[in-house]
Amino acid sequence: MTQEPHPAVLLTGFAPFAGEAINPSWQAARALDGETIEGHRVVARELPTEFEGSSRELRKMLRETKPRVAVAVGLAGGRQGISLERVAINVIDARVPDNAGAQPVDVPVVVRGPAAYFSTLPIKAALAALQGEGIDAHVSQTAGTYVCNAVFYALMHAARRKSIRAGFVHVPYLTEQAARHDAPGMPLDQIIRALRIIVRTALTARVDARLSAGTEI
Repeated sequence: MTQEPHPAVLLTGFAPFAGEAINPSWQAARALDGETIEGHRVVARELPTEFEGSSRELRKMLRETKPRVAVAVGLAGGRQGISLERVAINVIDARVPDNAGAQPVDVPVVVRGPAAYFSTLPIKAALAALQGEGIDAHVSQTAGTYVCNAVFYALMHAARRKSIRAGFVHVPYLTEQAARHDAPGMPLDQIIRALRIIVRTALTARVDARLSAGTEI
């Protein structure tokens, strides 16, 4: 008898950019590739740090994997802890060029798309789970206006009519990178553990937790 394949979780990370040799988002995502979490097989894929290329590749990955949960992961160098992103906005305003040399300014991610999408991940439940395990984490109200936000928006736009829980997570520098930048950092094994917790929560939490995680400004 042929065994039915496990349903999938799509986990994406980015290629290095801005002169860095590695990108912790991909280092952590690929460490979970092939792992089974709550009966779901993790499929990790690397996205190019490019506006056009990343969205194109993401759509292809979603078609191929047909995931139940999709979590895009990116680097937020300078931030402390794990950032559970709440809102993707329909604008690209690139301060620096992407890896393909493109630097769009004030253009939409999706022409005539809605102004914003909310994550459909249970981010408050994930926050509680992370903090319960001693992992520094917070809910973030902005994913910026660079490639990370563009992928977050493209993911939510593609998932809007599918039964996919989807969202975006920012991770900080690795500890060794942080030392060079005089910025906050986190060991790779802790980032991997954080992503595992986020995926598990997305698969098991039927509704999100109701707890305060907003900001005053």
